[in-house]
Amino acid sequence: MSKPRVVLGFESSCDETGVAICNTHGEILGQALHSQIRMHKDYGGVVPELASRDHIRRLEPLMKEALAQAGLELKDMDAIAVTAGPGLPGALMAGSAFACSLAFGLQLPVIPVHHLEGHLLSPLLADPAPAFPFTALLVSGGHSQLMAVNELGSYELLGETLDDAAGEAFDKTAKMIGLPYPGGPALAKLAEVGDGQRFAFPRPMLHSKNLDFSFSGLKTAVLTTAMKLAGLDQPTETMQLTDTDKADLCASFQNAVVEVLVKKCMSAAAQTGHKRLVVAGGVGANIALRQALQTQASKAGIAVYFPPLSLCTDNGVMIAFAAALRLAKQPELLNNRSYSMTTHPRWPLTAANQNHTTNG
Repeated sequence: MSKPRVVLGFESSCDETGVAICNTHGEILGQALHSQIRMHKDYGGVVPELASRDHIRRLEPLMKEALAQAGLELKDMDAIAVTAGPGLPGALMAGSAFACSLAFGLQLPVIPVHHLEGHLLSPLLADPAPAFPFTALLVSGGHSQLMAVNELGSYELLGETLDDAAGEAFDKTAKMIGLPYPGGPALAKLAEVGDGQRFAFPRPMLHSKNLDFSFSGLKTAVLTTAMKLAGLDQPTETMQLTDTDKADLCASFQNAVVEVLVKKCMSAAAQTGHKRLVVAGGVGANIALRQALQTQASKAGIAVYFPPLSLCTDNGVMIAFAAALRLAKQPELLNNRSYSMTTHPRWPLTAANQNHTTNG
């Protein structure tokens, strides 16, 4: 086996700063991660300007931490990888400017990585790992998509959200009923002790003839129910709800989201004929979703794969790993010496079907 190439990767698309080192043999050599949750908590959501400034502060210390963990130095790197989109404009620019400057100083190639491709490929780090081809459900904070994945760099969009993504619906619903930031995990935790049958919330587009999603109407249904429970005609930031009401709202909401996601996944798998289903992104850590998918997939003879829980949310490993896979397939990327990178706040994953790993 040839000597593996080593990739240093940076993730800074939103509110996590991640740095990791992977090689073309698929090994994680070192990683470091900083979450901005405490900083944004007082504002009830991510403040883009604060996020961008914090990335600038964190990138170098985290890089040194990842290098120390790997027992390597910058001179041992063969390539630099960085998230080029989608994400917050300022946050993406912070990461790309740092990565390109570092690469220029070291005279190393820069490999731009699609953030969602990083999520999509992260289950390949699980044990067991799926083989191509497979059907994938991407459920990160701002994205809900179903993809047919034929091989590395060959992705077909099967369906996507028409409004709020599942993760957004979790966060916004949690905020409506007074749960602390970040709302999604808090809602899922409270749902564990709630009665998921108490409220008959709608299952948006459950019986549609396509594989698209819509969760804004479900979020509105929760708000309307919460207002009735609190005896209000208008929503307020401090609706008076009992602990039981909150738990039941959470459980009923989560049941609705999970039912829709599972039904669409099974329909997508039937459409593609794939016997492997991959789930990636932050919502992929949701225990209720994992259990329901595994139950239904097993009945259909479909194997389900998830990334390790630590890699469900944004992280540097998925960026370094995705770039290492690209580099193993396209060793000519080592010849790239362009240090002018265009970031893409909005960037469809199907753009990764082309060779987006060149700068421009």
